[in-house]
Amino acid sequence: MAKPDLRICHLYPELMNIYGDRGNIIALMQRCRWRDFGVRVVQLSLGDRLDPAEHDFYFIGGGQDREQILVSEDLSSEKGEALRQAVEDGAALLSICGGYQLLGNHFLTYTGEDLPGISLFDVKTIGGETRFIGNVAVASELEGTGGTLVGFENHSGRTHLGSGCRPLGRVIKGYGNNGEDGHEGCVYRHAVGTYLHGSLLPKNPLLADWFILQALRRRHDLEGLPALDDALENAAHRAALEFTLREKSWRRRLRKS
Repeated sequence: MAKPDLRICHLYPELMNIYGDRGNIIALMQRCRWRDFGVRVVQLSLGDRLDPAEHDFYFIGGGQDREQILVSEDLSSEKGEALRQAVEDGAALLSICGGYQLLGNHFLTYTGEDLPGISLFDVKTIGGETRFIGNVAVASELEGTGGTLVGFENHSGRTHLGSGCRPLGRVIKGYGNNGEDGHEGCVYRHAVGTYLHGSLLPKNPLLADWFILQALRRRHDLEGLPALDDALENAAHRAALEFTLREKSWRRRLRKS
């Protein structure tokens, strides 16, 4: 039997890559290599064609407003439809912060610009005056991800979920989607949107393996993944969780001109 190989598509790496988001790709690659799986990463950016059948896993990170405008325009082409098709056909996807917002129905910025999303996620986002900044702990509602997730958030967008998706988890500490309803992130099929930077996956190894397994099942018959020695990763997760639960919650107000 041929060994599994993971085909990763990193979207807009030069535009949407703040707070160490590229570390999520590095984590997935390394966890595949430790298992002697094949792994390939293709980078696609503005104007590049996306083949929905070519990749198993898609990633888009966070970016500033200027970059989000460019990406929104690019996704409004056939690329956005191809990305939706890939997820409907079984591909896995992780989108963070600005990427999460642009895969929803629309994002109304604080300055009044209405950026259309591709409606992969049934969510809408409205920019606010207050930025939500700090470490986050989340009780995960995604089976097989270990119960808790840790990360870092920095966003002014308030994201509200519609009926077409479910939350990634409930906030234990931090603000999450909007600072009001206690939800963090969203899940649709094998696609996840979240505000958790950090990088997210190195500190949450079970979530990383959830993505790898769902992505590989698109082309491979797998019951599960070979176990890894995650002593260091689990220690990092515990340390981040304990630190987050100990620190005082705070928020910084930022008025945009």
